[in-house]
Amino acid sequence: MSKSDGTSTLETAVLRSRPHSAWYGGAVGYAASSALVALATLLCDQARPYLSPVNMVMGYLLVVVLAALFLGRRPALLSALLGVLAFDFFFVPPRLSFQIADKEYLVTFLALFTVGLVISSLVAKARESLDALRVRERQTASLYRLSRDLAAATDTASLAKAAVANLEDSLGGQVALILGPEEELALAAASQGFTMVPETLLVAQWCLRSRRLAGAGTDSYGSDRLTYVPLKALAETHGVLALGLEEHDVGLDVELQRLLNTYATQIAMALERLRLLRQAQETRILKERENLERALLNSISHDLRTPLTAITGALSAVLEEGDKLNTASRDELLQTAREEAARLNRFVGNLLDMTRLQAGVLQLKKEPCDVQDLIGTALATVEPRLAGIAVSVRLAPELPLVSLDFVLMLQVLVNLLDNALKHAVAGGELEIAARVVGERLEIGVADRGPGVPEADLARIFEKFYRTPVPEVVGGTGLGLSICRGIVEAHGGSIRAERREGKGLRIVVEVPLGIAAEGIADEG
Repeated sequence: MSKSDGTSTLETAVLRSRPHSAWYGGAVGYAASSALVALATLLCDQARPYLSPVNMVMGYLLVVVLAALFLGRRPALLSALLGVLAFDFFFVPPRLSFQIADKEYLVTFLALFTVGLVISSLVAKARESLDALRVRERQTASLYRLSRDLAAATDTASLAKAAVANLEDSLGGQVALILGPEEELALAAASQGFTMVPETLLVAQWCLRSRRLAGAGTDSYGSDRLTYVPLKALAETHGVLALGLEEHDVGLDVELQRLLNTYATQIAMALERLRLLRQAQETRILKERENLERALLNSISHDLRTPLTAITGALSAVLEEGDKLNTASRDELLQTAREEAARLNRFVGNLLDMTRLQAGVLQLKKEPCDVQDLIGTALATVEPRLAGIAVSVRLAPELPLVSLDFVLMLQVLVNLLDNALKHAVAGGELEIAARVVGERLEIGVADRGPGVPEADLARIFEKFYRTPVPEVVGGTGLGLSICRGIVEAHGGSIRAERREGKGLRIVVEVPLGIAAEGIADEG
């Protein structure tokens, strides 16, 4: 497309919309308009015996219309002038001469030329309006595709790739997206073959700092091969859009600057959306962390104060009223202080274990373990709290040795038993069962307490979560969460099930491990 047609380079590249039949310029257009006048003259000469000279004017007006439609304004004006001359020379008496016998034909000539001028101007304006509508239609379609793909992007990398792909397809040249603060500008995405040279970074930094167009086609750094557009949002500039134009000596007019700025604004607003989304997520995480810290503080305050108050009260009573207390009362107070100290020790231990789990520093020391020994040790640990509670243990025959961290898995069972004891009532019972299912060891701890609502079965393993069952007393909501962390560190799983009738059953599954395989081989 030549410059003479009045279309800017970038619009031509973006739209690629001109039909091949439109707006021939230069010598070709003038030659074509002359040929049309010659053809009209030939046809009118054939119809001369049947038409009066005045009616032949319509043929030349038709030529003017065709020239204006397909050749442009200037070829149409030439066709109007040549039409007047041809009509005068070939059809106005005396023929084959520019002399005019009847002066009234001067009015005809003037009318023919004037009508030709008006028609060529109107048709040319209509054509220009149609082309402008096509330009805007394709610009709108291009912007729609860009905004659609940018809206679907979920991170900066995918957004940059979508922007480059869309603009590269629309512009047909090289496109690069350079993002970051001025001191940290870096190439986020670019067309294939694009190279980031020091001069490119220098111009991009100036464009970012000044928030103005730079590079080719502008009055700033005009010698650069790229055109730079700042990605301006409401409060900040997110980066620079670099475009490779085909012709660098053509200045960017107002329409082109508006189009480039529209592209850049779309990208900048998408980047701003991602930034605000990240801020919202960070705010939400911070709020959740604050809520967690508040819950932890409340839980620690209560669960530390309760045993400490009991210990302080018991010891104070022994020290102050020791002479007045009998042996049984003194022993009871000391026993209470010891139990509360053990409770406090378990609570602090849970906090430390949760800290280790969250930090990812939990180290397993696996060794072949006897499941019966593991369960027996766990029951012995909670034995002082089993008064009035019946415990039934059902172990499958010939359970193999399992590769476990004995200390950590013991803590899991103790926590499960402690949780069951909180639900159990006097005269109730606990059930412990162990069996091999496939290649995994399954251990279940069940009680006949009030149970847990179906909707809360999965949530009881969350940190600081306590079931809304009124009968449940005490607890920080850390025990089951610690169990899940230790079991998952062993490559196993833990789940809660409602028992028929009443109660809750928690099932732990862990891989049998190398130790079990070795026992099987020996057998």
